[in-house]
Amino acid sequence: MQDILEELEARRNQARRGGGRKRIDAQHAKGTLTARERVEVLIDEGSFEEFDMFKSHRCTEFGMEKTKYPGDGVITGWGTINGRIVYVFSQDFTVFGGSLSETHAEKICKIQEMAIRNGAPIIGINDSGGARIQEGVASLAGYADVFQNNILASGVVPQISVIMGPCAGGAVYSPAMTDFIFMVKDSSYMFVTGPDVVKTVTNEVVTAEELGGAKTHTSKSSVADAAFENDMEALMEVRRLIDFLPLNNREKPPVRPFFDDITREERSLDSLVPDTPNKPYDMKELILKLADEADFYEIQENFAKNILTGFIRLEGRTVGVVANQPMVLAGCLDIDSARKAARFVRFCDAFAIPILTLIDVPGFLPGVSQEYAGIIKHGAKLLYAYGEATVPKVSLITRKAYGGAYVVMASKHLRGDYNYAWPTAEIAVMGARGAVEILYRSELGDPERIAGRLSDYEDRFANPFVAAEKGFIDDVIMPRNTRKRICRAFASLRSKRLSNPWKRHDNIPL
Repeated sequence: MQDILEELEARRNQARRGGGRKRIDAQHAKGTLTARERVEVLIDEGSFEEFDMFKSHRCTEFGMEKTKYPGDGVITGWGTINGRIVYVFSQDFTVFGGSLSETHAEKICKIQEMAIRNGAPIIGINDSGGARIQEGVASLAGYADVFQNNILASGVVPQISVIMGPCAGGAVYSPAMTDFIFMVKDSSYMFVTGPDVVKTVTNEVVTAEELGGAKTHTSKSSVADAAFENDMEALMEVRRLIDFLPLNNREKPPVRPFFDDITREERSLDSLVPDTPNKPYDMKELILKLADEADFYEIQENFAKNILTGFIRLEGRTVGVVANQPMVLAGCLDIDSARKAARFVRFCDAFAIPILTLIDVPGFLPGVSQEYAGIIKHGAKLLYAYGEATVPKVSLITRKAYGGAYVVMASKHLRGDYNYAWPTAEIAVMGARGAVEILYRSELGDPERIAGRLSDYEDRFANPFVAAEKGFIDDVIMPRNTRKRICRAFASLRSKRLSNPWKRHDNIPL
């Protein structure tokens, strides 16, 4: 019996060594953790239960039968983060460069299917050279199986991808279908075709970092949601994100202890909006002053900065925030901001996370490039996402809400539950000068008369009361009381029930 136990332990130790000490040292020399160390950092201490530790590949081509490693380049299993169950896979670059084989894919699919059945998030740590060439179409079939499970899990359980090394070719499409993608600066990259292929086909000379590094995907392509300095920081941020999310689409988001008074007044908000209508201010200041303990988990901070998205807690409960940012492009909606916000709104709606919308939007960004690139369709994505959402929706107009952008930003007409405005709000088809120039074109040669017309228009429409008279604004509130009013609004909506007509699926304007 002792011999059997010793053999088991020896086999376990072999599996834990991955590709061996030399390759582990090479991983550490690059400043990165090994696949197993990443799991240990991510998961609560002592909670990880590993599956298929001894599984190895079946390939006999190109002499592969002579080289086998237990686990076949990926660590899979389940554990807990702050006591809540998650399923994890972590690709091991020390074993065949983390390349995906038929059995490697089977291990990933197994935990994906268990996560869907048991209703728990899936966290994938990607560090792979791509498909294992020696296995040919079998490895491609493995990718397809993983992709299919990504699709089935979408909207059922949260899916988070952490890119901690190479992720190229077909491998990129699994993370692309997950809800959040995190990257590590200077050590991770994603692209469909690498720099060498790009140079051969298009004669463009580009480095791997420029083509698919963390800065590219967080600020230009919007493929990734955030990038961090090192493996440790990225994994800690995943733990923090998981704490905001429900385990699955049938559960409510977690409720955490909070130590912030819901009746707290913020008198500084009374002067947040400048007296000059074209002067910017930082909408993040409002978000931080509303949130419990000023905690705001921002998503896609470096992309489309004219709109802010992320999570806060109110009374310990998760709320998704979408907010125009007057500091960038005056808060205008454009293609990038519409796509960014629409995806975030749809995620919140899929997982029963209430949505708070903070509005200061002068309209859609004009321009030939925007029209040619399809701002009509892209703007419609945000409109569609808000109109489709059935979760509690509370909005606050702080200053401008003009034209179609007013409608798109969670207006009462898109089934907004509570729509508030500050006294500084201006709700109209367009700004005063543009309206006057259209309405009184014949008087443009008389500056005095135009000045009078401007004053009259501003008195009538540059306020929230016309909309309030029609019931489109539920109340005009004092800025200092905003936290209290919004907390009470969401509290009253906790038992909200709303469903859309039955359909096989919707057809969002993609």
